[in-house]
Amino acid sequence: MSKSKHVSETPATQFLRKQGIAFGEHAYEYVDHGGTGESARQLGVPEHDVVKTLIMEDERAQPLVVLMHGDCSVSTKNLARQIGCKSVQPCKPEVAQRHSGYMVGGTSPFGTRKRMPVYVESSVLELERIYINGGRRGYLISIDPKALPALVEAKAVQCALPE
Repeated sequence: MSKSKHVSETPATQFLRKQGIAFGEHAYEYVDHGGTGESARQLGVPEHDVVKTLIMEDERAQPLVVLMHGDCSVSTKNLARQIGCKSVQPCKPEVAQRHSGYMVGGTSPFGTRKRMPVYVESSVLELERIYINGGRRGYLISIDPKALPALVEAKAVQCALPE
């Protein structure tokens, strides 16, 4: 694995430090539309262990966060059924940015501008370590996924679709 270089604080890293959570820092060269495949390749980690932070909304336009494996997509139908909504859809980039306080491509579930419910694909919690956005494009942090339920009140769901 590449030696990580320090990146300046973000609301996400400030949040994690305040909570006393240990994390690794992993900077990489951000590529537009490169997604988790590009970050996984540059960092030499499995794309399945890179977790995307997706800002979605229900039928009443209430925002929510979904944490999903990098090599999977979200079955919005299954997600809606499990969380008791009629429908769930991704937010438009500008709406997601307004809710989270982060630029799309740099969205972290930690230290968001607005408090939102967080749902995590249950198999993410079984991984030894995950790589998740640290609040800036080109910057992932690695943490123990077992910390997610307590940290952000993440509720486990099963809505993954292999890509």
